[in-house]
Amino acid sequence: MRAQSMLLPFAAILLTLGCSGTPVRIATLPVQPNEEVIGPVTGSSTGVMLFQFIPLGQNDRFGTAYQRAMLSVSGATRLVDVTIQEDWLWLWLLNTYNFTLTGTAVRAK
Repeated sequence: MRAQSMLLPFAAILLTLGCSGTPVRIATLPVQPNEEVIGPVTGSSTGVMLFQFIPLGQNDRFGTAYQRAMLSVSGATRLVDVTIQEDWLWLWLLNTYNFTLTGTAVRAK
């Protein structure tokens, strides 16, 4: 009986733990002579899987994160030194997937 009472809290903790991916660097062209660096940017977006099969905001979260990063500074034309990371949180009724993109914004001179 005592083993069962200890197993329940342990199982509850495991069910609510999230996972975090290792940041991945995306190869991009270096800053060109006709471009100037604006500065670092970050964009993120979250998608949800409700009841394990109803996607809410899942399909566009990568594009949304990129657009948010680009819109965070004025005049950015592209990103360099791009790094992406995804964090997951699994719960009983839904899972959340948070996608984060960081990089350096550049624009034409």
